Order: sequence, then C-alpha cells, then structure tokens
Amino acid sequence: MLFLILSILCSVIVGVIFKITRKYNTHPTQIIAFNYIVALALCYFTFSPNLKEVAANAPWNIYIAIGILLPVVFLFLVASIKNVGIVKTDTAQRLSLFIPILAAWFIFKEEFNTYKIIGLLIGFLALLLILKKQPDTTENKWIYPAVVLVGFGIIDILFKQIALYTTLPYPTSLFVVFCIALAVAFLISIYEIGVKKRKLDSKNILFGALVGIFNFGNILFYLKAHKAFAENPSTVFAGMNMGVIVLGSFVGLLFFKEKLSKINFIGIFLALIAIIFIVVSQFK
Repeated sequence: MLFLILSILCSVIVGVIFKITRKYNTHPTQIIAFNYIVALALCYFTFSPNLKEVAANAPWNIYIAIGILLPVVFLFLVASIKNVGIVKTDTAQRLSLFIPILAAWFIFKEEFNTYKIIGLLIGFLALLLILKKQPDTTENKWIYPAVVLVGFGIIDILFKQIALYTTLPYPTSLFVVFCIALAVAFLISIYEIGVKKRKLDSKNILFGALVGIFNFGNILFYLKAHKAFAENPSTVFAGMNMGVIVLGSFVGLLFFKEKLSKINFIGIFLALIAIIFIVVSQFK
C-alpha cells in the first residue's frame, strides 16, 4: 500500500509544481525538456536498460508515437492546470482511462458487461459536469482538460501495446520512449529560443528537475504497487485513479482556493462512482 500512496503523491505533486511555476514566469517547454533529462537518468540508473537489445524490428512506430505525444500532451496538461486548475485537470487525466476502454469495445470488439457500460455512462456524465464552466465566467476553457483526457487515453493504449511486446523488457522500452520525448521537447525548446527569442532560464532547469523526479517516482512506485498487488491489480487501478482525484481535489481547493460549482462537485463524485463500476466489472 505504501508504493500506491507514494505513486498518488508523486502524481499530484507534479501538478502542484506546475501550479507554483505560474508565479515565476517560467517556460513550460523548457521545464518539460529538463524533466525528461532527469527522468532518463533515473530510469537508466534504476532499471539499467540494455540498449543493445533494441533491434530494428522493435515497435518503433509505437515508440515514436508515444515519444511525440508525451511532451505535447504534457504541455496541454500545464495549460489545463493554468486555466482550469488542478482539480479539473487531475480528474480529466484520470478519466482518460475510458479512452482505452472504449477502444477495447469499438476497435478490439471486447465484450462488455452491464457494470462496465454503466461505468462508462456515468463517467461521460461526470466529464460533462466537471468541464461545465462557472456561471460568472464568459469563457469555457474546456479544450485543455479535454485534450489531456484524450491524449493520455491514447498514450495509455500505446503503452499497453508496448507491454504486449515481450521481446524487450518494459523498462528498456520506457527508456527509448523517454529518449524520443526528450528529443521532441528539445526541438520545441530550440524553436522557442531561436524564433520566439525565449531565453534559457536556470529556474526552468530547477523546476524541470523537480518534475522529472516526481514524474519518474510516479511511474516507479506505480510499477512497484502492481508488483506488490500482483494477484489483485484492480486494487492498484482503483486506488491510483480515485486517490489522485481525491487528493488533487483536496490540494486544489484547500491550498490554491480553486473555485468549483455544485455541478463540478457532483461531476467529481460521479467520476469516483464510475471508477468503482469499472473496477467491479473486472470481477463479473
């Protein structure tokens, strides 16, 4: 259970760091680029991946797709935290679990039971209520959490495809993906520095290092939690998603005074109910 709690904490702390960076005139792209440098280093020293095992017949199309999506979706996550707050962003990120579920239904023709269908319907309603704009605002910036939801959902599908490629150890594939993500993030940073004349700032390096530590910690502890609960993976699945929503909501409301309507609160509650139905469906 300790690994699961640590994974939840690391996930929420990443959002908190990006929330704090708003006060320091930082550049998200540079932070994300340096995040991948630290994550790569931690991945290398923790898992010791053997890159000689990576052959030409490895799933490079999936590696490249994830490597491009990760920094791009990360930028939308930062924008979402900035525009709609930690509460809605974390909830949207966790509801991204419905994307691979829908893919399993419509693309892979997986049979669904009643519990899973109810969970999907409740989750869809929860999403509509969570993204509903405040009555006193004229602009609805729902596009940011919506992209976070769809983006992380697609990334989850692709990572599951990598997990099926048993020729390479999963940590080795993860290291390769981080390398590609780093290259993409640096290309975007170089463009911003060269064309938009944004200066390389030491505070972006500092925040990037912090994000990298907790971003990798989230992955590491999540994998360890799955290993500890190998006979009951649904515990990790439910605990992680519900834990991030609850803790993220607590932090956003208490420490950052984010404003939510009653409709938004109902949506968050329904999101938790939807996750429960999805977990229950695994046993039916």
